[in-house]
Amino acid sequence: MGHDHSHDHEHSEAERWKHDGVCVIKGDRLDSNTAQTPGMFRQAAINHARVGAQKIWAGTVTIQPDAKTGVHHHGALESVIYVVRGRARMRWGERLEYVAEAGPGDFIFVPPYVPHQEINADPNQPLECVLVRSDNEAVVVNITDVDPVEKPEAVYWVDPIHKAL
Repeated sequence: MGHDHSHDHEHSEAERWKHDGVCVIKGDRLDSNTAQTPGMFRQAAINHARVGAQKIWAGTVTIQPDAKTGVHHHGALESVIYVVRGRARMRWGERLEYVAEAGPGDFIFVPPYVPHQEINADPNQPLECVLVRSDNEAVVVNITDVDPVEKPEAVYWVDPIHKAL
């Protein structure tokens, strides 16, 4: 007399989602053992080592009042920065000749290989952001041979929906 194992299979499939499904990473459990750039403090929430992520990295970054980061890029990765609190001033380009600012609720997109610098434009409070990258590990290439910026040029996002300011 045979035993029907289909019930056992359904049970194990359902149990699989218990451990291989949604992961909640508590804000006080972020990992600071990630690539750093002078002037900022990055913490990983989502990466391959922590949750098995295959295609994204996510975490937070904090920049102290009036501080600016070293110049860096993230290799072939795309980055999205969401400003939670404070005022972000982004500089980018071969000589950091372009500048734009973002505040709470704003998103910033940084394409691959773009040299950039984050600046906390608020002298009184930390800049706090959420960061997401298009690979499961953090890639940070710190650049030390960038000429100083003389006159930054403001660049505004303009498309058929958003007009120049």
